[in-house]
Amino acid sequence: MTAPGGGLAALLGVDPGLVTGTVAALRARSWTVATAESLTAGLLTAVLTEVPGASAVVRGGLVVYATDLKHSLAGVDRHLLDRVGAVHPQVAEQLAAGARSRCGATIGVGLTGVAGPDPQDGIEVGTWFCALSGPTGTPTSVHGSPAELPTGSATAVRAAVRAAAVTGALELLYRVVTG
Repeated sequence: MTAPGGGLAALLGVDPGLVTGTVAALRARSWTVATAESLTAGLLTAVLTEVPGASAVVRGGLVVYATDLKHSLAGVDRHLLDRVGAVHPQVAEQLAAGARSRCGATIGVGLTGVAGPDPQDGIEVGTWFCALSGPTGTPTSVHGSPAELPTGSATAVRAAVRAAAVTGALELLYRVVTG
């Protein structure tokens, strides 16, 4: 498999080798992946599918940008959303489990967070959570924090937060698939 050249991964600052390596590792294990993306609105799935042959491992993705869609499409518990809001590690875990079950994938990835320009439900810009639901059933997660925010325009900050979440999700997925 060749790395995507100047595609979306490069625009986001994501290592193309990480993308192709993740797809190759999924293929080697005959595993599939599906996503439920809020913060990243499909960017993770778009980056994965830049790799030729990704259709063998990428089952699909749910873009659940609106909070009510997290429940209706991905199956996140409505009471959890009411209690903790849309940006929480447990929400990311349930997004991952929902993507996995609804798309019939080996691994589900859930991403949620706040890209800005304003905080959401008291959660600061730059906060994000990613979780994986896999064959072991044990959620695995990573997160980002406002301390990692670049300076610049609101647009640049949004792009950086979303790119960091995509990179974090890919790194986590690669570790789990190759581990």
